[in-house]
Amino acid sequence: MATTYIRPYKVAAGKTAVQTMEDRFAYGLNPKKLGDVSAYRCDPASAPAEFLLTKSQYQAETGRAVECGALFFQIRQAFLPGEVTPEEANKIGYETAMRWTKGKYQFFVCTHIDKGHIHNHIYYNSAAFDRSRKFHNFIGSSFAVRRLSDRVCIEHELSVIQNPKQHSKGRFLHYGQLIGEKPPTAQQRVRLAIVEALGKKPADFPTFLRLMEESGFAVKHGRGGVISFLAPGQDKYTRLRASVLGPGFDPNDIRTVIAGERPIPELPKDSPAPPRRVNLIIDIQERMAQGKGPPLNNVPALSTRLLKKELDKVLDA
Repeated sequence: MATTYIRPYKVAAGKTAVQTMEDRFAYGLNPKKLGDVSAYRCDPASAPAEFLLTKSQYQAETGRAVECGALFFQIRQAFLPGEVTPEEANKIGYETAMRWTKGKYQFFVCTHIDKGHIHNHIYYNSAAFDRSRKFHNFIGSSFAVRRLSDRVCIEHELSVIQNPKQHSKGRFLHYGQLIGEKPPTAQQRVRLAIVEALGKKPADFPTFLRLMEESGFAVKHGRGGVISFLAPGQDKYTRLRASVLGPGFDPNDIRTVIAGERPIPELPKDSPAPPRRVNLIIDIQERMAQGKGPPLNNVPALSTRLLKKELDKVLDA
């Protein structure tokens, strides 16, 4: 997880509540930025009207004014380049929003792909859908939503930031490092991405390269037609050559696979296994009991004891 923050929005000066929401939501729903979208108890296209309807019903039933305070809240959630597809990011954003709001508030998730990293804009109403309460921002809410977001990312075997600082990139801590596994090398990550891209049966070589870019890898065309990939988080490019990546990982080999003339190349024995579904609580608790792996108190704002306690709550979430 790269960054996570929460921000309340009030009625903008010189604008109505509807205009304020329309302006902000239009940014999230901009088709030039949008990769995927999902929603809970609302239609993103008519969210301003639906949010206000819930607020008017809340006021009618409780007698409490809704003009003051936040109209809605936005959570921004950004991911390490190359770790997720837009669909996966949106699914994680939806899960984060559902667990943050406990299913009591309308929300929608806009996944943007216009930057170097995939990121979510999560908008949720300040009034509960059942008109029972309003969401009030509280001291420590940013920390709380980051902790929840980190937990969701760990469950999906994604990275979190180690020792995060405001307005700083920090240092990413991968799931494998949490349970003491050695993170994959750049060559291993490139081979895995190539196999995944070929598994999607691209129509031609340019489409294959586009799939690599969509998965977060930079593609460089060098002299003599040499193609190189830059794995997310790496400093040096990895050439698409059998001498570098192993048998079957050569441009001509890739083209013959695309043409259906040979099978997808096999991963070398040193390559990490494809992502597995895990029981995160059992995995980490076992490592804690064995005393293996890096100290878990390196996870932002979570001591070993607190991390175990918080992860135990996942079963009840």
